[in-house]
Amino acid sequence: MATIRDVAQAAQVSVTTVSRVLNKDATISVSAEVRTRIFQAAHSLGYVSPRQRRAAEHKTHLVIGVADWRIIRPDRHNIRLSTLSCLVQMMTDQYDVTFVRLLFNEAQKVDGIIAFGVFDEAEVSFLRSLSFAIVFVNSNRHNYEFDQVKIDFDQGQQKVVSYLLDQKQYTGLGYIGGIYEDPNVQIGTHRLAAIQRLLEIRGQYNPQTFHIGEISKASGYQLAMQAVKSHSLAEAILLGNDEVAEGALEAFRELKIRVPKDVAVIIYQDIPTLESKWLTATCLEMYPDYVWENALELLFGRIKQRRTQPITVMAPPHLRIGDTT
Repeated sequence: MATIRDVAQAAQVSVTTVSRVLNKDATISVSAEVRTRIFQAAHSLGYVSPRQRRAAEHKTHLVIGVADWRIIRPDRHNIRLSTLSCLVQMMTDQYDVTFVRLLFNEAQKVDGIIAFGVFDEAEVSFLRSLSFAIVFVNSNRHNYEFDQVKIDFDQGQQKVVSYLLDQKQYTGLGYIGGIYEDPNVQIGTHRLAAIQRLLEIRGQYNPQTFHIGEISKASGYQLAMQAVKSHSLAEAILLGNDEVAEGALEAFRELKIRVPKDVAVIIYQDIPTLESKWLTATCLEMYPDYVWENALELLFGRIKQRRTQPITVMAPPHLRIGDTT
């Protein structure tokens, strides 16, 4: 059985710090990064503090469905779900939450739903049949029936362009990414069109440095290989998602392309579908923790308080600067 010392060692902090953070001592001053590291260590080790055990007796258990089929390929895993229980522990002692992934037209018993992307009316009707408490994230709902968290998507893309071309003064920005299409869903087209449009406005769009394939690690690897061998690799590259990034960065390593000395890299990161090897890379995080936190707070308000007045929250993406730029 894990002890508090095991958690302290895993989180690289003192036992006292672990105790005060897990007991939610409001007087302790630690960074959000340290706080997250402690809760993640405790969660992965299965450590439960005495206070948490006492609080567990009074927690309300909720099942939250996550509708992500508009932004993640159906044959891919949403690995973010495995870490959300830890996020809830950091937020509140009131709820014990289980997260389940929803599939269109497959009924599941849930207390609330977080729905990502743009849904048609048939999909909205299906979600409504599962729960009255729904939060749409980055959706197209305009009737104010539902709570929403809106991401300033264009600001995120603008941050990437400004950071690479204005602040870092790279001479060009290219793209390696993929598109997934089936009869009902398109994934990847919006981010591609947005970066093209921003570069066109600046007169810096070079189609030769844009390499488009499938949303997969294999495609990212192949596209990066082709870009290098055809001498069409820009000085800075936006990689379209985590799978493409894994493949592209492996190709650069094999070809001895140094990152960031030979090419600067930013990864466009929405909901992760695999465990990344590049944890210190520069990333545009479209759904950082505060997006999930806001969505959960809105859901808790609907479920517990039966709030009927819809609320819309605006949240910016987060450009996390790492060692690849």
